[in-house]
This record gives sequence, C-alpha cells and structure tokens, in this order.
Amino acid sequence: MDKKIERKFWNRKRVFFLTGGLLLVSLTLWALVFRDKRTQLRVETEKLTVSSVSQGAFNEFIPVNGTVIPIQSVQLDAVEGGSIEKIFKQSGDMVKAGDVILQLSNTELKLNVLTRETALYDQLNNARTSRLQLQQNTLALQNTLAEIDYQVKIKEQQLNRNDRASKYLSEKEMQDVREEVSYQKRRRNVTQRSYMQDSLIRIQQNSQLSQSEKRIWESIQNVGQMLDNLLVKAPISGQLSTATDLQIGQLITKGTKIGQVDILDKFKVRVPIDELYLPRIVKGLEGYADLDGKEYKLVVDKVFPTVTNGRFEVDMLFAQTAPTDIRRGQTLRIRLELGKPEQAVLLPTGGFYQQTGGNWVFVVEAGGQRAVRRNIQLGRKNPTYYEVLDGLKPGEKVITSSYEFFGDNEVLNLNEKQPQ
Repeated sequence: MDKKIERKFWNRKRVFFLTGGLLLVSLTLWALVFRDKRTQLRVETEKLTVSSVSQGAFNEFIPVNGTVIPIQSVQLDAVEGGSIEKIFKQSGDMVKAGDVILQLSNTELKLNVLTRETALYDQLNNARTSRLQLQQNTLALQNTLAEIDYQVKIKEQQLNRNDRASKYLSEKEMQDVREEVSYQKRRRNVTQRSYMQDSLIRIQQNSQLSQSEKRIWESIQNVGQMLDNLLVKAPISGQLSTATDLQIGQLITKGTKIGQVDILDKFKVRVPIDELYLPRIVKGLEGYADLDGKEYKLVVDKVFPTVTNGRFEVDMLFAQTAPTDIRRGQTLRIRLELGKPEQAVLLPTGGFYQQTGGNWVFVVEAGGQRAVRRNIQLGRKNPTYYEVLDGLKPGEKVITSSYEFFGDNEVLNLNEKQPQ
C-alpha cells in the first residue's frame, strides 16, 4: 500500500523568499535610520579648484603700484607778472641754480618802481637833512659855550687887573666887571645844561634817523628787487619742466606756476593706498619691488593722511642704491608688508570667500569622493593666503573655487568626468 507523503511547510523555496524579504526589510530599516540625511549635490571635479592647507610663514602684505618721482622738486612761480620778452631755457633743459629762464616785461611795474624809488630817495634826503640840522644845532651850542668861556676868561682877567689897580678905579667900574663875570658864568651853566639835554635828544634822534635810513635803504633794495623779479631764475640745479609751452609775448600773471626744477640724481616712489589701510601705514614699513629680475627694498618715508577719492599717499625711498636705469614716471609694482612674518596655518585664497565670508568651506574627505561642509575661522589675509585660526589642519584639502552653484547643500559628491 502506498504511504502518503506530507509536504513540509518550510521548504527550500519558502525559506529563500522569507530570508530575502527579511533582508530587504532590514536594509530598508537601516537606510531609514542610519543613512546620511544631509543634502547632497553631484559635481564634476574638473570644474573645481582643490587646494591644500599648509603650515608656513604668513606674511601680511598688500600689492600696490607706485610712480617714480624726483626726490626733490622746487616749484617755479612768477613773483611778478608780465609778458614774456625772452626765453632762455626750454622744458627739459638742465639748469644751474641762478640761471635765467625767462625775462618778463612790465611797463606799469617799471613806472611804479620809479615812482616809489623817487619817494624813498626823498625820504632819505629828508633824513639826511634832519641829521645835518642836528649837527648844526650841536655846533651852534658848542660855539656858544666856547664864546661864553672866552668871555668869562676875559672878564676874570679884567677883574684881576682891576683888583691890582683898584685904587685907580671907581667902585662902580669894579662892580660892573664882577657882575659881568657872574652873568657869564650863570649863562654858561644854563647853556651847558641845554647842551647836555640836547646831546641826549640828539643821540636818540640820531638812532631813530639811522633806523629810518636803514629801513629806507631796505625799501629801496626791495623795490629794485621787484624789477629783478622780472627775471625768472632757477632756484636749484636740475632739470626744468614747464607747465605749458611758453611763447614770446605770452602774459604771465603774478603767482602763476611756470613749472618746476627736479633733482634727478635721486628718486623716490609716490604710492597711493586704499584708505582702509590708513591706520596701519606708518613710517618705516618695508616694501619690495622686482626690476629686471632683481629685488629692491623700499621703506616708507612719509605718510600723507589726507584722503582723496578713497585713497591716501605715501613716499617710499630705496633702502640701498636705486636701480641705475630707473626713470621718472616709471610705475613700480610693490609688495608692501604690514608686519613681520609669523608661523600660521595657511589656506590659499579663492572665490569661495564671496559666498561663505570665510565662515565655512567644503573639505575633501580622505577618499577624494566627497567634500563635506565644515565651519572654520579665518584671520588675516594677503593676496595669496588666508590665516586659518580654527577648523582646518595642515594637509587637508579644501575646495577654494567659487561656491556659487552649490546652493545650501552640505555634501558634494565628486565625480570625474568620463571621457567621451
């Protein structure tokens, strides 16, 4: 008799499907619980710039452009106005101190000088007349004193004779002589006091006249200098540079800037700088310029704090010998250092800063497949590097190109573009 065979419920097929179902449920649960919930974006690596974080010397500097100018320039202004009568030197000529550059003509000035000189000479003659009058008064008093002394002497001699011949003379005659002697002595005392007072006044007046004559002579010289000022002369030796193309007959008004004379044996560099750096720019800061493959050191010599159109200016001098072939007006690219180099963690500069403000970056993971957003803190900046204060370590790689198209995603999946 045949035996009935019962079918097993847990056959191989059912076990397989059950195991598969449990595995699928487990995977689903794991994905729901443990998967990376951060927003992600797939990007191609060839469109990115990836830079390495490094440890090194941070040198804070700013790139600036300066213009080479003469170390000294003296302005050439017209002290007196007039029309150009003669031109002795042209723009670009080398001149020596005292060389005549222009001769001006001014008829009105010449007449004015002549009138003033005449008046001054009249004043001088009046002062001399006053001095002569003082001398004459002194001589007159001296003559009077001499005459009185003579009269006293004569009368005293007569009085002595009368005393010896008194028996032959009347008392009245004797008394008249005595009174005459007394009168002359009193007269002399009065005249002597007058002479002494006159001497004191004369000394004071002579001093005043001397000072007056000195001032008159100075005025005469100054008036004469007005005509000398019609000759425009070089104040120093150097190269003449005129403001305009001067022509014979051209009218030059008083105070007009005619040009300047530049000393060309030494140069300095005039550098405009953004007003943002004004508090940090001081005398003594150093800068470096490359010319013909050679580096030259410059030092800030003067700071002009007046801000014009958002910029102020400084003068920089070459620390050692200036380049031999340097020329006025030449532009130099200078690396102006704002402090001494310091060891720091360095992150290369890039377009990422525009979107993040330096508060966060995408850091590439070790495998190079992903870049994850990380908060950081940056410090100082130069054109090449940022100083990293926190959040990054040397050796890490950071995407430093622009984050414009990354949106708010926190993870970037990096894919290399496959060749076509």
